[in-house]
Amino acid sequence: MRVLVLAALVAAAPAAAQTPEADVARIRASAPFKAAIADLDRGHDRFVAEIVEITEIPAPPFKEAERAKAMAEKFRAVGLQDVTIDAEGNVLGLRPGTDPGAKLVVISAHLDTVFPEGTDVKVKRQGTRLAAPGVGDDTRGLAALLAYARALDAGGIRTRAPILFVADVGEEGRGDLRGVRYLFTKGPMKGRIGAFFSVDGSGTARVTRAGVGSKRYRVTFKGPGGHSYGAFGIVNPMAAMAGAVSELYRIKLPASPRTTYSASVTGGGTSVNAIPDEVFVDVDMRSESAKALAALEKRFLGIVKAAVDAENAARSTRVGKITAEPEVIGDRPAGATPAGDPLVRATAAAVQAFGYAPEFDASSTDANLPMSLGIPAVTIGSGGSGGRAHAPDEWIDVAKPESVRGLSVGLLALIGAAGMAP
Repeated sequence: MRVLVLAALVAAAPAAAQTPEADVARIRASAPFKAAIADLDRGHDRFVAEIVEITEIPAPPFKEAERAKAMAEKFRAVGLQDVTIDAEGNVLGLRPGTDPGAKLVVISAHLDTVFPEGTDVKVKRQGTRLAAPGVGDDTRGLAALLAYARALDAGGIRTRAPILFVADVGEEGRGDLRGVRYLFTKGPMKGRIGAFFSVDGSGTARVTRAGVGSKRYRVTFKGPGGHSYGAFGIVNPMAAMAGAVSELYRIKLPASPRTTYSASVTGGGTSVNAIPDEVFVDVDMRSESAKALAALEKRFLGIVKAAVDAENAARSTRVGKITAEPEVIGDRPAGATPAGDPLVRATAAAVQAFGYAPEFDASSTDANLPMSLGIPAVTIGSGGSGGRAHAPDEWIDVAKPESVRGLSVGLLALIGAAGMAP
């Protein structure tokens, strides 16, 4: 009787949970995944052609609409459902899963580039090397999304969780992650996302699981202004600004958590023979730690106030005083996905499955936003190699063997996160 009861208990016990690593290995060995990889290989020329096509659609900061429209058409062409362009300009396309209760797995790449309107975005090709502004950051990622959608269908792969494909706006510079910020905090998908991949840049081994936060200010210093000779001796906003920048650069920062600052852009004044009435400086502060970033920000604002007070004390204020107006022009939250999270483990296992050693790093990408909200997120590359990002001569290499191998890693990680259904 005791034997029968024990046998019944064993039979009723749930099967041991599969680890992310075991799931990835099972998917890698499956016939559907092999068929999907074969499609990536067959479709590589199309992948390269789409990189060129999308790169040559200008997408300067805050002007991504033309590229968004093209991506929406391509999302429909690869069979994604409910394709829309949301109120912020993000392009969304859904690939349903088998579990109606499962949260979405998002795979995204950003539409915008850092380059201003009027930049020549014609792609120059030499062998397997493509060069153009934005060709790798992040046009290659956009083309990877299309390749993944086709490969999933070619392999007949069904996933437990639905996959939301997103081409988002506002990742670069003063865009300040506005696309993913809207996606996670205001858009119709708010609260429905369980995991997030950002496909950004080339390379295959890199797994970004920590988001470097940043706080960016434009500080405008104002004063009465006057003739450089006739009004000499009155307060000068440029002197206050110089004092603030000089004092900022006296701050000693710890090596860990890595925290940095930079006075980056300045301007103002009207003439060489006039004391300016207004000048400005842009300052960028970054850290892997939200606490360290907040402390640096507080110290910087204190420095600005002290520099204003010092200038008002040093020179005459008979026609007016110096003031400073700090304006936040960028606020990217810091965050991290724990090393033991199933998303990180599945992604690392996918990297290893194709013969690479995972390289974990911290960076500032679209993944910062979900990380800051406690939603598992990583940033991965789309394969191949590249260089000179954010420069006019930006380039990528699309040699087929390495390119397909890199794409395969991302596809395996995606299926591992979404779960392959029977």
